[in-house]
Amino acid sequence: MRWNLLALPLAWLVATGAADGAERATVARTIRVDGLTRTYFLRVPRNAGPGPAPLVLVFHGGGGNGPGTERLTRFSALADREGFLVAYPEGIGRNWYDGREFAGSRAHREHIDDVGFVAALLDAIARVHPVDPHRVYATGISNGAIFSHYLAARLSSRIAAIAPVVGGIADPPEPWFRPEQPVSVLVIQGTTDPLVPYHGGPVAFGRGRIIDTDEAVRRWAAADGAAREPVEEALPAGNRKDHCGGARTTYAGGRDGSEVALVRLEGGGHTWPGGAQYLPAMLVGRVCRDFDATALIWEFFRAHPRPDRP
Repeated sequence: MRWNLLALPLAWLVATGAADGAERATVARTIRVDGLTRTYFLRVPRNAGPGPAPLVLVFHGGGGNGPGTERLTRFSALADREGFLVAYPEGIGRNWYDGREFAGSRAHREHIDDVGFVAALLDAIARVHPVDPHRVYATGISNGAIFSHYLAARLSSRIAAIAPVVGGIADPPEPWFRPEQPVSVLVIQGTTDPLVPYHGGPVAFGRGRIIDTDEAVRRWAAADGAAREPVEEALPAGNRKDHCGGARTTYAGGRDGSEVALVRLEGGGHTWPGGAQYLPAMLVGRVCRDFDATALIWEFFRAHPRPDRP
C-alpha cells in the first residue's frame, strides 16, 4: 500500500491515538452551506463566561479531521485554561481548497468554497456562544496552514491573525492574494520539511505548488504596510538534541498594529513543534522542541486583536 504522507499526520493520529488525549467536552456540530452538510467540533470552556470570547479556528491537514487535530495541537486544554473558544472544522473529503491547483482531492477539483463555509461557521458559532469579532484567529497544519493563508487573504475583514504551521502560500498567489484589511501573521516552518519545501516549489505527491517561505512573509508584510526591514533574533540555544535552533524574523509597524513574523526552524520537519513525532523522522522530518507551537501561537494571537474600524 502506498501511503499518502500528507494525509498521515492527522489521519494516523486518529487511528493510533498517538497524540495527547483531550477531554470529551468538545461537541460535534453541523451546518448546511452551499447544499453541503459541513461538520465542525466546538469547544466552549466552562470559564468562558457569558460575554464575547476569543475564537481560534484550527484547520486539519490533508486527510485529517477535527478530533485528530484537537489531539495533535492540544488547543482544547489551553482553551480551558485561557477561556477562549476553539473550533476544529472539517474539509470536504478531508481537504481544504487553498488556492493550489491539482486533481488529487475533491476540494481542489471542485474548488469547494471553504471561505464561504468559514464565514457561515463564524455566524453559527456566534449563535452558540458570543464571539468577540475583534479576536477571531486561524491556524492549521500542512493543507490547513496553506488554507489559513488563503482564508486570511479572502476574509481579512473577519480574521485578526493567522499562524500557519508547515504550510505556505499557494502558487501562483496573484489571482487571489488581495487582503482588503491588515492581518497579523505568524509563520512557523522547518527548513528541511520533506513534504512542503521551505524554499517553495512542488508539494510532495503532485499536490500543487507553494511559493518560497521568505517571499510569503514579505508579501504579507507588504500587504499590511509593515516595515520593509525586519528585525531578526536567534532562537534561544538549547542543549537538547531535539532543539533545532533557528531564528524569528519580525516585520513590525503594520497598519492597525499588525505584525508579520517568521519562526524558521533549522532542520525542522513536517511536524507541529512540541507535538508528537507521529511518523519516523526519515518520512516526515523531526519534531523541534525549542518551544510549544500551541502556546506560542496563542501568545501571538492574544497580542494581535483586530482594532475597531468605522
